[in-house]
Amino acid sequence: MKFWRLIRGNRMRGRFGFTMIEILVVVVIIAIAAAMAIPMMSSSASIQLSSAANLIAADLEYAKNLAIIHQQNYTVVFDDSAESYEIQDNSGTVISHPVNKGFDYSVDFASGNSKLNKVDIFTVNFDSAGSVEFDYLGSPWNAGSSPLNQGIVTLKAGGATTTINVAAVTGYISIN
Repeated sequence: MKFWRLIRGNRMRGRFGFTMIEILVVVVIIAIAAAMAIPMMSSSASIQLSSAANLIAADLEYAKNLAIIHQQNYTVVFDDSAESYEIQDNSGTVISHPVNKGFDYSVDFASGNSKLNKVDIFTVNFDSAGSVEFDYLGSPWNAGSSPLNQGIVTLKAGGATTTINVAAVTGYISIN
């Protein structure tokens, strides 16, 4: 019992500051937190650009899959001047959004309530057309009803650029 009082007494006597080890531990913790926070504070434009590229690639893939599943053509129509695009069925009617029930499948980056409003659909080039159509096999076609030779959507935001490519014949979609 006397031993514990002696140890406790010695610890309490000189405790008016912090030890060097305690200070170093706090500095290391702050450095780790800062290292994790700095990438999260990168420009919102680059995050929006990445998100928009992923969204467009997913929607192109969705249209391709719809064409295969329903055995009819589906078209993704871009309007680069309005910063928007929509998915249409084989009759040219905008399809209903599968998640946002009651809404058309139309994406508008320029609207004030868009979370991607810093993204600019810079160019759309599907063999010099602004749309790509997928057939029952998932193969891409241009607006002239010919097999697609080249399909590129270029996005810009905050000085950064990214492209979404649609491969001829296979319709393989990639982001560069």
